Amino acid sequence: MALHVTQVLVRPLITEKNNLGREHNNEIVFEVHRDANKPQIKAAVEQLFGVEVEDVRTIRKLGKLRRVGKYSGYRVDTKKAIVKLPEGANIDFFQGV
Repeated sequence: MALHVTQVLVRPLITEKNNLGREHNNEIVFEVHRDANKPQIKAAVEQLFGVEVEDVRTIRKLGKLRRVGKYSGYRVDTKKAIVKLPEGANIDFFQGV
């Protein structure tokens, strides 16, 4: 499936654990489109943020069964990407705040 560059990255995931990885290993975590592959993720980050990417690791998270009374359904399947940047490169999400 051909995804446009702006469709590949859904949002950055900013948590305490991800901030530790960002400070110590220069890794940034994004939620990405479920059909995006590693070369598409690398190209999207390089084009949208203007930084070089060293490595991309992906994680699939399958939606689990949730029940409310007699009704049941599944949460949405998601995919995360851990993007490693070279030393000295940075992406600032809170630039004007």
